[in-house]
This record gives sequence, structure tokens and C-alpha cells, in this order.
Amino acid sequence: MTQRIEEDSVVWLTQDGYDQLKSELEHLKGPARAEITQRISEARDEGDLKENGGYHAAKDEQGKIEARIRQLEDMLRRARVGETPKAGAKIGPGMKVSIKFAGDDDVETFLLGSRELLALDASVDIDVYSPQSPLGSAILGKKKGDKATYEAPNGKDVTVEIVAAEPFTG
Repeated sequence: MTQRIEEDSVVWLTQDGYDQLKSELEHLKGPARAEITQRISEARDEGDLKENGGYHAAKDEQGKIEARIRQLEDMLRRARVGETPKAGAKIGPGMKVSIKFAGDDDVETFLLGSRELLALDASVDIDVYSPQSPLGSAILGKKKGDKATYEAPNGKDVTVEIVAAEPFTG
């Protein structure tokens, strides 16, 4: 049971993704923290804190920065870093995968990996499936043209065909 919980809490990242999160953390703990501390100090010097909008806004922003720092530290602690997948490689974390469900011609495309990477670029709009999800674990190690079957939450078996798989580039 402990192994399953640990495996479910893994944050799958490429080296680039890990480096981006680490860089954001260093920025927040250094320059961003110093800047917000300075803004709070300047607003405090203006006098009455009850009606000081600048002070309250700065304190609110400080709370957001500290929360993001805790979130990043937690993600990086749980990170499992893998190599950036190569084009044509077997499906693994960090790949953008397109599938068709058996009996349906619609293609669904998603990222197999961690949602945290998408937080770095808000312009990216793609669904994310964890490698530990039923679909994610069923397609791990497969290639374009392969089929995979997994058990849906309703207990029925679902078969998908892999239409495409390529490294996720954002």
C-alpha cells in the first residue's frame, strides 16, 4: 500500500521541466521575496495599516508567493526526472499522445505526464493523464499503431489505438 501511495504522488518531469521549476523556485525565494518584503516595508511606513490598500495588496501577494514556494518545493521533492523522449520512441512520461477509442473515429490528444509542467506556460491547452492512471499505464511502452486495453471506472474494458506519439514541446 505504501508503494502505491508513493508512486501516485510522483511528479513526472523531463530535465527541462525540472530545471524550469527549480529556476522559478530560486527566483521566488530570492528576488521576488526581497521585492515583496521591500513593498510591504514601504507601505508600512506610509502609516495607518487599516486603510492602506498597498500594504494589504502586498501582504496578499506575499502569501501567494509563499504558497507557490511551498508548492514548488513539494513538487521538486516528489519529482522523478526522466529523459526527454525521442520522436518514434515508446510511449512514456513527457509525450503528447493521440488515441482513438475502439468504435469511434474521433481522436483525443493529451500529455502523458504531470500537470505541473503546463503551469509554466498558461497558453498551452491540453489534457493531462498521469502515467499511473488506467489509460496512462495501459499505453506505457506502446508505439504508434499499437492497441491497449484498460479498465474504466465503471468496470468495463476500453480499447484504444495509438494514432500518434511525440515528445511534448509545449
